[in-house]
Parts: sequence; C-alpha cells; structure tokens
Amino acid sequence: MVISYAGGECFKVSQGDLTLSFNPPGKGSSLASAKFGADIALVSLDHEDFNGVENAAFGERQPFVIEGPGEYEIKEVAVRGFATPATYDKKQTINTIYSVMLEGMNLCFLGALGSAELPAAAKAELDDIDVLFLPVGGSDVLGHASAYKLAVQLEPKVIVPMHYDAASLKAFLKEAGAEGTKAEEKLTIKKKDLEGKEAEVVVLSS
Repeated sequence: MVISYAGGECFKVSQGDLTLSFNPPGKGSSLASAKFGADIALVSLDHEDFNGVENAAFGERQPFVIEGPGEYEIKEVAVRGFATPATYDKKQTINTIYSVMLEGMNLCFLGALGSAELPAAAKAELDDIDVLFLPVGGSDVLGHASAYKLAVQLEPKVIVPMHYDAASLKAFLKEAGAEGTKAEEKLTIKKKDLEGKEAEVVVLSS
C-alpha cells in the first residue's frame, strides 16, 4: 500500500490497480487542488475543502463516492462510516469518521473532527487501528493537544497528521515527543511492517 498526501485532508491511497481518494478539495476551496483518478472517493464533510469528487475522476475512471455514515463494500474494500457532530466554517454539520479495511490493514480517517469525545458507536467499533489520519491544526478541527490525547486513546500503530500549518504541526510533534520527525514523500507499508509499532508519527510532504 502506498499513501501520499496532497495537503489539507486529501490523501491518495493506492494498492495495486486500486486507488482511493480521501477528502479531495473542490474548485471553490482555498486548499490546493489535487487531481488524480480514483476508484473510490471518500468525503467526510460536505464542504468545498473536502467534497471535490470531480477531482477524483480521470478519463473514464469515475469514482464510487462515499459521503456519509453506513457500511459499504466496493472492490473488496470494506468501509464503515460513523457520524460525528461538527462545526466547520461557522456551520453546524456532520463529519463522518471512516474505517477502511484494505490489504488486511485498518485505516481510520477522522476527517474534519472537531471534538475528541467520540460517539459511543464509533468508540466501540474503532479498534485495532493500523494507520490513523489525524487532524491537528485547531480552529474547526482538533488542536494539537486534544488530537494527540485522542490518538493515545485509539492506540494506532501509525499516526499521519493532516489539516495543519507549520506552527500547529510543530506543536503536535512536540506533544507527541516526535520533534525530530522529517517529512517523507510517501508512506509505503505492508501489514508485517506494522508489527511492534505504537503510535509512530509519520509526516508526509504535500
């Protein structure tokens, strides 16, 4: 599995011929546009910063779009979505946390999560997380301290921070005791690579 970061909350996750897009920004977003073809596009919150599914289409490749809570299975990828209340861009709305099973690994994408208090249903189901995509930038999403506190509770093997500026990333790395972490171009990972890891922070360059 190869994970690369396009800034904001947008990630490209590839496994063989299969590509997933998480929270691609739309045309009206101030976030940099990321255009690549995906088979599955996951949108955690209906805002132009995250719902640019048109940018996940390329040529004849039109993604299957997942935009909210529920259970889905597409191309042998199992996805579960859990609703969390959110306030984003001064509007009360719903953010969906996604749990994605791919190549025997559990990816947990928190999206634009603004509270470290997870709904009971999500908390009960989110266990044995291999890779946690964690917003750390504050304002409308979790700040560095509450983000790390939640990450410790969820006990992932790997933490990939997202939705930050330079200052909030630096504060998060300090909170996590990972100040020396250097940004990597991509994360290439197999299930066996995760053995023995506990909340290892991986920063991906956008």
